[in-house]
Amino acid sequence: MSFSKNVILALIVLVVVVGSNSTFRVWETEQVVVTKFGKPVRIADQPGLHFRIPFVHKLRVFERRLLDYDSAPTEVLTQDKKTLYVDNYAKWRIADPLKVLQTVQNETGAQMRLGDIIYSEIRTELGRHAFHDIISAKRAEIMETVTRKCNELTQDYGIDVLDVRIKRADLPQENENAIFARMEAERNRIANQYRSEGEEEALKIRAETDKQAMIIMAESEGKSQEIKGEGDAEATRIYASAYNRDRGFYKLVRTLEAYDKSIDSTTTLILSTDAEFFKYLWKGP
Repeated sequence: MSFSKNVILALIVLVVVVGSNSTFRVWETEQVVVTKFGKPVRIADQPGLHFRIPFVHKLRVFERRLLDYDSAPTEVLTQDKKTLYVDNYAKWRIADPLKVLQTVQNETGAQMRLGDIIYSEIRTELGRHAFHDIISAKRAEIMETVTRKCNELTQDYGIDVLDVRIKRADLPQENENAIFARMEAERNRIANQYRSEGEEEALKIRAETDKQAMIIMAESEGKSQEIKGEGDAEATRIYASAYNRDRGFYKLVRTLEAYDKSIDSTTTLILSTDAEFFKYLWKGP
């Protein structure tokens, strides 16, 4: 009786073990290559439950999601013989897990092969362009070309390269210092030129302003003299008219004006009693 129970228990355990090894789950982020004695049998790339032969079929799991490749800065020589330290990255994915398994074995091998291809293409493409083009708006166009060529070369490995970009492109430190000094000297030259042009323009403006001021003052002086002359003429006319009307009154007014201008509280006059100037101040007995 105990022997039969042991056999039944063993059969149950065997069924459970065989059953658990007869199925496997593929997640949405995965793709699986099923191998038999090391040789690929099929690819399970649809999410869900799949079947396999227990203990015969082995599973090689690969990522379906986008992957990052980030390299260390590398030295690149531009067309105009300038050295750059380029730090780049890439976005890629495993398009054909079977090819990846057959050529580079796994994701680590794919990263290594991808790094060689990207480095080679970046060196080749940047070597065809001058330093100014690489750091200017043409960089995007250059990197699109690098991405396309890298993607063409990685198809044999089952890899799709979606984007290759440069994070930083730095000059060696000694070159940076020399370029900075040259840029600073150039900016100082431009600033001095602007200052010189500004001072020259200021002198022109001041000279023109002084000229206009002198013209305005001369015109004003002429106008003033003209008005003054007209006033004197009018005064003379009025005086003449008044004199012709009453000569005695005119003499009286002019004499009083002379008194006002020549005599004050500190003035002492010594005149003859019959002096013409004295006749309105003195009336004899």
